[in-house]
Amino acid sequence: MPSSTASVDLRKLALVLVVLTGVGLFFGLDLGRFFGLKFIQDSLGTLVAARAAHPVQASLLFVAVYVGVTALSLPGAAILTLAGGALFGLVWGTLLVSVASTLGATLAMVTARYLLRDLVQARFGHKLTTLNQGIARDGAFYLFTLRLIPAMPFFVLNLLAGLTHMKIWTFAWVSQLGMLAATLVFVNAGTEIARIDSLASILSPSLIGSFVLLGLLPLLVRKALAVAQRRKVYARWKTLRPKRFDRNLVVIGAGAGGLVTAYIAAAVKAKVTLVEAHRMGGDCLNYGCVPSKALIRTARLAHQMRHGARYGLSDCAPAFSFQSVMQRIHAVIAAIEPHDSVERYTGLGVEVLQGHATIVNPWTVEIALNDGGTQTLTTRAIVIAAGASPVVPPLPGLDDVGYVTSDTLWDALAKLDEVPRRMVVLGGGPIGCELAQSFQRLGAQVTQVEMAPRILLREDLDVSQLALESLQADGVQVLSGHKALRCERQGEQKIIVVEHAGAEQRIEFDALICAVGRAARLTGYGLEELGIPTSRTVETNEYLQTIYPNIYAAGDVAGPFQFTHTAAHQAWTAAVNALFGDVKKFKTDDSVIPRATFIDPEVACVGLNELEAKEKGVTFEVTRYGIDDLDRAIADSEAHGFVKVLTVPGKDRILGVTIVGTHAGDLLAEYVLAMKHGLGLNKILGTIHTYPTLAEANKYAAGEWKRAHAPARLLAWARRYHDWKRR
Repeated sequence: MPSSTASVDLRKLALVLVVLTGVGLFFGLDLGRFFGLKFIQDSLGTLVAARAAHPVQASLLFVAVYVGVTALSLPGAAILTLAGGALFGLVWGTLLVSVASTLGATLAMVTARYLLRDLVQARFGHKLTTLNQGIARDGAFYLFTLRLIPAMPFFVLNLLAGLTHMKIWTFAWVSQLGMLAATLVFVNAGTEIARIDSLASILSPSLIGSFVLLGLLPLLVRKALAVAQRRKVYARWKTLRPKRFDRNLVVIGAGAGGLVTAYIAAAVKAKVTLVEAHRMGGDCLNYGCVPSKALIRTARLAHQMRHGARYGLSDCAPAFSFQSVMQRIHAVIAAIEPHDSVERYTGLGVEVLQGHATIVNPWTVEIALNDGGTQTLTTRAIVIAAGASPVVPPLPGLDDVGYVTSDTLWDALAKLDEVPRRMVVLGGGPIGCELAQSFQRLGAQVTQVEMAPRILLREDLDVSQLALESLQADGVQVLSGHKALRCERQGEQKIIVVEHAGAEQRIEFDALICAVGRAARLTGYGLEELGIPTSRTVETNEYLQTIYPNIYAAGDVAGPFQFTHTAAHQAWTAAVNALFGDVKKFKTDDSVIPRATFIDPEVACVGLNELEAKEKGVTFEVTRYGIDDLDRAIADSEAHGFVKVLTVPGKDRILGVTIVGTHAGDLLAEYVLAMKHGLGLNKILGTIHTYPTLAEANKYAAGEWKRAHAPARLLAWARRYHDWKRR
């Protein structure tokens, strides 16, 4: 690998020398004098005679000179185009110039890509993500538009295109087509070169204006097509569009996405109605993030009490009432509930209606109120934030034995005097792992069943293995690679039958939790009638618009992530676009999305992990720091886990981070900030971290990277210098 890298560097150096030599000779020998209008006019007779005597050689020499000038981005392409018309006539001159300019432009683009793209992407890649996505989608269209406008510098486009991911062939044929109109004008002018006083006389204001209009034509056509498409989508509803609207915005769903959307709308003084059929706060407050973290905290304390000797105390079995544990969880929900309450949002200026919303047409929402009656509202825009619900697998006999989900367990188990003695958790994802570990620590014997070959399948193998070992150390029986077949009931006995390696296994249980995932809520509120496409989620564009530009989706229902913080992030985009999209629209940015699984030790990730990088074919370098070496972790008897950072090979630009350890979710924030704002590991290393804190793990991980990239040659010279100083 080092020899290959050195070979590439030598080739780049050689190319740089060739380019610099060519540019140096051009200016050093004053070759620019041969590319002036006066020189061409004065030498026209001689040049025409030479072309007549050797037409093939003259054509090849002309193309070679033209390619060289344009490939090196030297001044003179416009004069050469005129010369092409003067020497070869309109038809042959246009052909030669078109071919030569395309070859030269493509060489300039390839050279810029080879020499500069890696450097630019390493330094500004995070800022160029959207540009590269646009190039992949509409690159040919925009290049063609810019090529039509002579005011856009020829060489600048060549160099900029080289820094993107545009395909070389696409660049070549679009450039040739886009430059053809201007080439014809200049070559035609060259046939009358004796009458030309200056280049300015060729491009009159009216001609420039014509080219600009020509360049804008594709944009205008595209805009017209968008308008036509919009009219087509709304065609069957056009008679129902109200002349005036009751609301600026109606938001369906009062989970994280809906609450933030309504909050923003009220903050900018829009008239907004928020509709929720069930509980304010949605899944996160009532069934997900809040109650699960309250459960985890209690379970963690119980675990620490059982292992008091780790802290110099005595081990002791915690005495507790399971009902009290569940009451505490509901008390936590009640304490946070006012943040998401009807009263708070009403006070902020949001109209909150509790009932079931149905989108009747693109501008009308009908609400069946929970307390009876119906209210119909017309609105300029709608944001769908209906969230997601637990997936219940179609297991035969499941209803007979009874089950709970991550939504229903909080109320169902709160009725019990004791924790269920034997529990089965279906699912090895984050929710399943969190619940399995917590209930095991509270005294249940938990069996976790996962069909995939390992738990936390989305994480790297080492992360999955560490999580497995942690759950097993707590006593959870983890059955990965086991497929649930059916449930059976024999009197009071409840059984689930699973299959592994062709053999069936019967597991008795007292309570079964389905935690196999969550699915977006896509039915029951009008999407089908409006023809809004759905697959696993509501289909939207980068602005979170559905096929109806005034109807948006955000949060779990829009995907691709099912995180509260992502829903809030998308809600800002949906709200601003819904209210101000006619003035300015914003694309949703999902490039840096953190996630965390709150088992013990926690697993937190942002960006790419090794598994995802390999799947996407992204080259990377791994830096790893073991938290067992961290002073604060040792002092807390929490010296386990690691920080793993993926970077661009040879660079400090962060591609992704995985942290496993105590408070990993909190530690990840520094890396999220760094990736979002393009800060590399050198910046983290240069930041002062309080001692002794867990956050120092981030600095030490950056230090590991720095040591691996220490400048060996420079250090060798430093050693010689210090040796000399001691003499």
